[in-house]
Formats: sequence, structure tokens, C-alpha cells
Amino acid sequence: MTRGERTTVERDGADGGPVAPGGRIAAAGGERVHVVESGPPDAPALLLSTGLGGAWFDWEPVIGLLHDRYRVIAFDRPGLGLSPAARRPASLRRDVGVLADLARASGGPVTVVAHSMAGFHAEALARLHPDAVRALVLVDPSCEERVNCAGLRISAAVHPVLRATGAGLEATRLSRVIGPFGRRITLKQVTERAEPVPPEVVRSVYGRGAVLGAVIAEDVAYREAAADLLALRERRPLPAIPLEVLTALGDAGDGLEWAGCHRRLAGMSPRGHQVDLPDCPHMVQFDRPDAVADAVDRVHGGAS
Repeated sequence: MTRGERTTVERDGADGGPVAPGGRIAAAGGERVHVVESGPPDAPALLLSTGLGGAWFDWEPVIGLLHDRYRVIAFDRPGLGLSPAARRPASLRRDVGVLADLARASGGPVTVVAHSMAGFHAEALARLHPDAVRALVLVDPSCEERVNCAGLRISAAVHPVLRATGAGLEATRLSRVIGPFGRRITLKQVTERAEPVPPEVVRSVYGRGAVLGAVIAEDVAYREAAADLLALRERRPLPAIPLEVLTALGDAGDGLEWAGCHRRLAGMSPRGHQVDLPDCPHMVQFDRPDAVADAVDRVHGGAS
């Protein structure tokens, strides 16, 4: 039985909500987020952040390869997974604040392993809080080089509407149908593997109305976060830390353009390295957890 097959949702958090085994609800960045920790407490710390709409258990295949030699900290962004509904709108600033507080709580600089859209947050954390980051592993990260959303910022305006929508879906129990169905449809497009946890765990997470509201809110805020990161690059340098960028080409469309963007991203650090994964779809942590684990080992070999 794998580590993922043992994952359940089995007890209440400090706020009365459910948490995963080894999990807790922690204050971070002005929010309350669900955090799940495993591995030796004195080992090097990894902070794992999922892509758009993801949950902590997306990392289960990777954690199974790493938790014997790293302190692995996976978390759910506000409103996602088992985190309570977000207090503030989704934004680059908010999510960097959450990461920064979790990194500080770990007791030292962390290696941030971020998938897809979370790559924005990880890179911004390294630029704004260089003392908090030991290394970066960006797993098929979102890569935007030309974004302009001046005058089109709506995430703050729609935040209360989406939060109320989530509450309404929860109250009517429609979220229990819509959420798990949406998760299944989405995964079919980005992975060839099954969920790493039992169906009841997926239902307990994606059946929450708050999760549906948070997924839409993150999607709305995507371009704003990308534009804010591009502006930040003009003001704050990326520290010369080990940086691994994994590029999934199995469903990338124009693979040359996608790989090129990732090569330029890796080149932002003199210790950057980009790796093509030709037959791997976007959910690298599902289809090639070994590639993620190898990247973590490489940055730790070069981070001493």
C-alpha cells in the first residue's frame, strides 16, 4: 500500500474543520491554511505548493519518494483543499505572504517546490524574501513574458461575490456534485494517472463550496499575478540560488515555445537548470514524481 492510499480526512482542525493525518490549520499571511507535514523534523525543509485549484494530496506520489530524508511541508492555499475560505482576494501579494510565513515557521530557509501557477508565488517569494529561500524547484511552471492587465483588475471586486457563491453551493449541496465532477474532467486533460488518494478524500475536498469559489478566484487573478511578477522582476533581482525548471512537453502544444520560456526562466539564476520531460503531461507530480524528487536532490546537492 502506498503512502497516498493511506491518506484520509479523519479529524477536526483548530477551527472545527477537517484536516488530514499529520495536518493542522495554521495562521499564515493573514489567512488560515491547512498544512500537512511529514519526514524527520531536523531534515532540510521542503515547502510544496500546488497549481491552480490543487490540494495537498497532489504531492503524495512525490512525498512518498522524499519524506524519508526531507521535512516535507505541503499546504493548501486559502479556500483550497481543507483550508478555510479566503479572507482576502487571490493575489501575488497574498500568496507570497502565506509562503513567507510558512517558510519562517519552518525555522530556516526552505526549498520551495511549486507547480504551474504556484511558480509565480515561489519566484516572487525568492525575490522579496531571499533569506527565506534555499532553492527553487518549478514543476512545469506557468510562464508569461508579456502580460498587461492595466485597468482590468477585477479579482478584488469579485472576491465577495465568489465567496458568497461558494457558500451558496455548499448550502444547497450542489458543490458535492459540481466539484468532484470538475476535478475528474480537469485531471483527464493533464495526467494519465489516477488520483493518488481514495475517492472519498477527493469528494471531501472538492465537494466543498469554498473550494469552487477559490478555484474561480485564482483563475480570475491569474493575469494579475503574472503582471505583478513581471513588474517585480524589474525591481528585485532573483538571488543566485539553485533553480530547477521541469518542462512537461506531453501536452504542451508548441513545445519549442514552452521549453524556450522555461529555459529563459531557468537562466534568471546563474545556478539555474532546465529539464525537458518529452512524454510527460502537465501534472508532473502524478506522472513523473521521480523527476521531481531528482530535481529536489539536485538543488540540495548544489545548495550547500
